[in-house]
Amino acid sequence: MAKRAKLALSIAVVVGALGYLFYATVASGAEYYKHVDEVLANPSAWQGKRLQLHGYARDVHRAGTRDWSFGIEWKGRRIEASYAGIVPDTFKEGSEVVVKGRLREGGGFAGTEVIAKCPSKYDAASGANHPAGIPKY
Repeated sequence: MAKRAKLALSIAVVVGALGYLFYATVASGAEYYKHVDEVLANPSAWQGKRLQLHGYARDVHRAGTRDWSFGIEWKGRRIEASYAGIVPDTFKEGSEVVVKGRLREGGGFAGTEVIAKCPSKYDAASGANHPAGIPKY
């Protein structure tokens, strides 16, 4: 019986350690994918959380060699954003973007990565899936 108890205890320790490792890895790497209007509906709920913010780039300004400021718009709602780094060639006025980062406490969004979606040659020519006022590239 002592062998069974040792075996059961060993298995419990291994399973517990693996469970903790899995939880710690997932918790530290979790990011929420949200549109601008979803975040602005309750900004305090998203403070301090890692986000992937989806929308369209507006008023894109290069503030320095690697510093950028721009708005991210979706369904008539807008968040001002900043980013320091290299942006993709497809990042420009009106481009669909996903910006990774965090919502700042005083307002705005501090980006750590910018992903600009490429306009697809397979999109419908009518542009029916694009929000009003967004140019079709």
